[in-house]
Amino acid sequence: MLILSLLILVLAAACVLAVRGVRADARAEAEPLNVPEALFGPESLEGVLCAQLLDGEITRRQYLRSMAGIAARDEERHPLVVPWHED
Repeated sequence: MLILSLLILVLAAACVLAVRGVRADARAEAEPLNVPEALFGPESLEGVLCAQLLDGEITRRQYLRSMAGIAARDEERHPLVVPWHED
């Protein structure tokens, strides 16, 4: 009878510890991660424009006009030189 009582106490203690561990895991999953927003921020002007477009801060027409300006500036600063091949 004493062994049966000890076995029941040990099993009850194991169940309590298991439930406590599951609750701790669930609580840890419920807490949001504190990740700096800078890690996910845009790293280029094109990225900033894309983020503004997706957030609704600028219209599609403004986005296209800005991208055309970036392309024109890039062409002026770094012109594309195509090698000439004579056959």
